[in-house]
Amino acid sequence: MTLLIHGRGASANPANRFEKLHVDRTGVVDVDPAEEEERSRRATWYFRDGSKTIITRNNSPDVGFETSVNPYRGCEHGCIYCYARPTHEYLGFSAGLDFESKIMVKTDAPELLRAELESRHWQPQVIVMSGVTDPYQPVEKQLRITRGCLEVLAKFRNPVAIITKNRLVTRDVDLLQELAKFDAAAVNISITSLDPRLQRVLEPRTSSPEARLEAVKQLRAAGIPVGVMVAPIIPGLTDHEAPKILEACAQAGAQFAGYTIVRLPWAVAPLFERWLEEHFPDRKEKVLGRIRDLRGNGRLNNSEWHTRMTGEGIFAEQIASLFEVGRRRAGIGERKQLSTASFRRPREQLTLW
Repeated sequence: MTLLIHGRGASANPANRFEKLHVDRTGVVDVDPAEEEERSRRATWYFRDGSKTIITRNNSPDVGFETSVNPYRGCEHGCIYCYARPTHEYLGFSAGLDFESKIMVKTDAPELLRAELESRHWQPQVIVMSGVTDPYQPVEKQLRITRGCLEVLAKFRNPVAIITKNRLVTRDVDLLQELAKFDAAAVNISITSLDPRLQRVLEPRTSSPEARLEAVKQLRAAGIPVGVMVAPIIPGLTDHEAPKILEACAQAGAQFAGYTIVRLPWAVAPLFERWLEEHFPDRKEKVLGRIRDLRGNGRLNNSEWHTRMTGEGIFAEQIASLFEVGRRRAGIGERKQLSTASFRRPREQLTLW
């Protein structure tokens, strides 16, 4: 019998694909009740990350940005479908429970960011927060690393685009307003489902759908460009919700929208299959079948550029049409283009005086 972990998306730690040895606890019997209770409420551990740089670069034609800042590695939000889970394997951890309970914390991120923006090698461009983590996961409330990075970006007036599933982003309205004066800030609130029961098992430590809609409303009221990412769309499970999500976000004040199809690279595929068996066994085969149709050749994942975000085939076309019609009916416009025109290096400004 599977032991579900309270407040976690994954219920196991699959083998790290880079490690030769793996301890499999699924066959353990006669578990002490106290130990079982402890396992069912797995604690979160935080480790200092000693990275020497903070701006990550990519050359993907699919993501719409070239640079990003990730204040953390791993994410306590615990979204079972998260494509970033396999990145934890590079650290010697598992893509399962480890990804959401062993978090690497980049305490030096603001200082590293300041140093890189001061460098003559830095060409002003949009920085995304974040690519493989959520910058507003729960621990950010105490550590304020993301806020520290925003303070640096505001001083340099370097544009930033934020994507998050947490209403904590509204805490930093003051900094985002300052950047927005120079067309240098935009926030994307990611919403997968409006059903709180589904959200609690699909992405257990994210903000509720209602709280995310409230975040959209607060950001719009503060004059900060805000949009919605209907992401990821899971065919057979959440695809039918796309029009309702768009309408709800439009009513809250969303100005632009985008979507992606669920991606299941490496260990994410078996983790997601296991999750379906635990929570939606009656829908498992339908969901997996639709994903295979979207990915082609019976695969659950296809990492090829140009199709990995949207899929291909008739179901991909149907989802694209459903989203586009829903976006237009909701009156949501195109994504805002941010500007680097006001970028400055504060030290240079001081030397002028």
